[in-house]
Amino acid sequence: MGRIVRRLMSLVLLSLLCLSGVILPGTGVAEAGAADVARATGLRFGLHPDKTRLAIDLDRRVDFRAFTLSGPDRVVIDFRGLDWQILDRGENDGAGLIARYRVGLFEPGVYRMVLDLTQPSQIDAMFVLPAQDGMPPRFVVDLSRTTPQAFAKATLKGEPEDRFDGTKVAAASPSAASQTLSAAPALPDAVKPRQRADGRRVVAIDAGHGGIDPGAIGISGVQEKSITLAFAKALAVELEKTGRYKPVLTRDRDIFIRLRDRVSIARAADAELFISIHADSVGNPRTRGLSIYTLSERASDGVAAELADSENKADLIAGVDLSTESAEVTSILIDLARRETMNLSARFAGHIIGQVQPHTELLRKPVRSAGFAVLKAPDMPSVLIETGFLSNRQDEKVLQDPSHRSRLVRGMVSAVDQFFAAEQTWSRL
Repeated sequence: MGRIVRRLMSLVLLSLLCLSGVILPGTGVAEAGAADVARATGLRFGLHPDKTRLAIDLDRRVDFRAFTLSGPDRVVIDFRGLDWQILDRGENDGAGLIARYRVGLFEPGVYRMVLDLTQPSQIDAMFVLPAQDGMPPRFVVDLSRTTPQAFAKATLKGEPEDRFDGTKVAAASPSAASQTLSAAPALPDAVKPRQRADGRRVVAIDAGHGGIDPGAIGISGVQEKSITLAFAKALAVELEKTGRYKPVLTRDRDIFIRLRDRVSIARAADAELFISIHADSVGNPRTRGLSIYTLSERASDGVAAELADSENKADLIAGVDLSTESAEVTSILIDLARRETMNLSARFAGHIIGQVQPHTELLRKPVRSAGFAVLKAPDMPSVLIETGFLSNRQDEKVLQDPSHRSRLVRGMVSAVDQFFAAEQTWSRL
């Protein structure tokens, strides 16, 4: 009966995501052709008594949009059809009102630039200058100081209000969500999960961070998003080799994926297990070791609370406010299946610890709980694996070692085997 309830809830939430306009990778607009993509060739700052100017040299005009975010104060600029690769070097120092900036792929065809501000600032002007006087086309944005009150009033609470074509982004109303819930039994076949004909179990693998969000930065400068993608790809390969599993990656390249979309990708693939891979950092450089986290509304300890807080802010860093999620729908779904799913998640976490313990250092009390956003699927056992801490010199070194990664991945595959073998036993009881 619990399995049936979880499946019905999965259908309900998937239909809500479809109706609310969530676009999963592979379903949106295709990448722009090479001939249609502009190139960024240089970047510089201009400091004036009353403003800070950012100028980006281009080889042609581009479409753009911008908005501001607080906590911390930022200006976010999206560019459509612009190749940033020559300038995409992680986090860079700014000047004047711009403390630092970073650029990364936000979604297919769109690069996002985030300007961290030294103080509340307003956008005075934003435009593209045509080529003239031997200078290439330039994107220009002028910023000037403003009051905290004026900045807060202008700051958006999530996505930019305007699309590139100038139309407004429509939000689903609570009444629409209620109608969707009541109509759940009549969902069309196109969105209903299907049992795989080959009998393989679907395992979703989530490489933490990506694109504009590098995650933690190690002592040597290595970025968490690279570590997690390498682990995720290696785990997918090993699961595929068994012939028993169909791995689904939430991202297979350096691209930003919203926290809520990571779960949506897994659910759309009808995943039966969700594994999120991370390699974070904390304030204490002596803290090291692998740990596993399952969902809890209250963190089990201070380290768990610190990590959950930093991870859940990843969407805010990229310009998305998680508070826009429907509280009513989220509450209903979580309450319906919370206990069974959390129990299964805890069992899976125990299997992982048992399998990887001989191959890696473990954090004290390696199985913990916290309110990670990516673990909040009410119908899918989910764990978040902190493979180690980039703030610790020893952990940072081994996390970049392919042989160490291979040993951990093999242990994770064995844990998946144990989980599904036990799940089959439970279903027969």
